[in-house]
Amino acid sequence: MTNDYRFEFRPYQRRFLRSLTTNHGKWDIREGIILRLTDESGKLGWGEIAPINWFGSETLEQALDFCRQLPGEITDEIIFSIPDELPACQFGFESAWEWGSGGDNFMTPNSSLLYSALLPAGEAALNQWESLWQQGYRTFKWKIGVDAIADELKIFESLIHTLPASTKLRLDANAGLSYEEANLWLRTCDNLKANPEVPIEIEFIEQPLPVEQFQGMLELSTSYETAIALDESVATLRQLAACHKQGWRGIFVVKPGIVGSPSRLRKFCYQHQIDTVFSSVFETAIARLAALQLAAELSQNNRAIGFGIDHFFEQEETWFQSLWNDL
Repeated sequence: MTNDYRFEFRPYQRRFLRSLTTNHGKWDIREGIILRLTDESGKLGWGEIAPINWFGSETLEQALDFCRQLPGEITDEIIFSIPDELPACQFGFESAWEWGSGGDNFMTPNSSLLYSALLPAGEAALNQWESLWQQGYRTFKWKIGVDAIADELKIFESLIHTLPASTKLRLDANAGLSYEEANLWLRTCDNLKANPEVPIEIEFIEQPLPVEQFQGMLELSTSYETAIALDESVATLRQLAACHKQGWRGIFVVKPGIVGSPSRLRKFCYQHQIDTVFSSVFETAIARLAALQLAAELSQNNRAIGFGIDHFFEQEETWFQSLWNDL
């Protein structure tokens, strides 16, 4: 039996409180689309399309074009036949469908998940970790590959001797290192692991090399004790499956908001039991609830999830109400 849903959508823009700086450049405004599905009984399902085209998803315009060409009434068949070229759309529509099907259970975040907080790039990290620590975070991610490597290594040296014992630190290069720089970072981290005077744990380096240098990352992953996690290389489910097929058995950073179909992601993770770190795409609470459901269900090794990003935005409540007050 095919179900029918009334379909509505609204584009949104949210300004970061401070620019997010990565190797891909500066990011000032998060744009996306909020979806609402209403079934024949009046039950609502909310979803969100939050593309990051420079990370591997469709563009916002492609997502808007897809939404605009849909009729006001859509079916299950339409929802589950969105092409792989629109992974953020797949996630948004399918999670809205799941929300409507799951009701209150879907909207209850899992309280057992551990969270990793994102630090700002550069020296600003030295000034912000403490307030995040006081909020309960014990795992941090710091962006590298943004400034000159010599400068970043000096800041890194200060950071590791400032953070409290038992802290876990992740270094995220966003594909911004050369092969030589990646070796230097990994060698530095291995030396720290061997130093008993450094009480923190360097958990992994995330995506040190560009996507097209997969073999280089595969080689590096067997050459050092410090783990490597793939991120940009596994942005979509199609890429994730390809890297697994080529032999990657390390950590996969999964960004649910752009990876694609939640049901197909579940099937892949259950089949292959991959080591995952679920991570944010700076979505609103709508997509975050759907992403946290997946993280709670599919995380294997109790790794902190990368959703400690609330400090980059103002509170959402008023903003969200104003988005839909004309309906």
